[in-house]
Amino acid sequence: MPISVHALAHRPLTTAAVAELVALPTTPYVPEDVDAVDAEVRQRGWSWEHELVCDSFRTGCGHVLCTDGISPFGRSDARYSLVFGQLYPVDPDDENMTNGPWLYSLMDDWQQQPGWSGRRPGTDQDCERVLAQAAQAVTGHLGTAPERTVPSSEAMVAGPLLTHRIWRTPTHALILGPAADNGPYGYLSHLQLSCTPLTCGPDLPPADDEDSLTRWITSHVDW
Repeated sequence: MPISVHALAHRPLTTAAVAELVALPTTPYVPEDVDAVDAEVRQRGWSWEHELVCDSFRTGCGHVLCTDGISPFGRSDARYSLVFGQLYPVDPDDENMTNGPWLYSLMDDWQQQPGWSGRRPGTDQDCERVLAQAAQAVTGHLGTAPERTVPSSEAMVAGPLLTHRIWRTPTHALILGPAADNGPYGYLSHLQLSCTPLTCGPDLPPADDEDSLTRWITSHVDW
């Protein structure tokens, strides 16, 4: 099987981590104030994260939480993403691995986080196994299988075409799969679980309309 990623790092997603993410929009509101957010972060056993992903948080479960604002607490209109994996995809246009040294260094930063592990090199099946385990955690918390399962597309994210899975609550979409890395570098790809308001896009398209599903996922996951 051909190599699809130069490096893969991940920390398994758990039902507790999923439950914490899903609860964030309805937790008591913490205003967009650094001191107020810092107090809540410390009370939860979280920490601020500025290196792996700019202006994000390290949760008590060891994953990286990103949101579109200073406060991730009690904002029903916010977009959230919980990063539990990071991969350095093979770039066919970079045959000489000119980006290799510094991107491997960035992957080291992810892999060396507590509870994280890595593989070098890896395949799309390695990535799919990480996503399948994460899907079990989401299903374990929600008590239901994904409503939609669809392949990713080249227009959405660099790297191997992996699986996206979609669940819906009455108010939010939960989307599990690869996502563009919006960190300080942009060459890598996340494996993440996002939680975004259903109002970010139109109603969920039919299962056989992959192009519309791709647009629906993008409208909910992209910042």
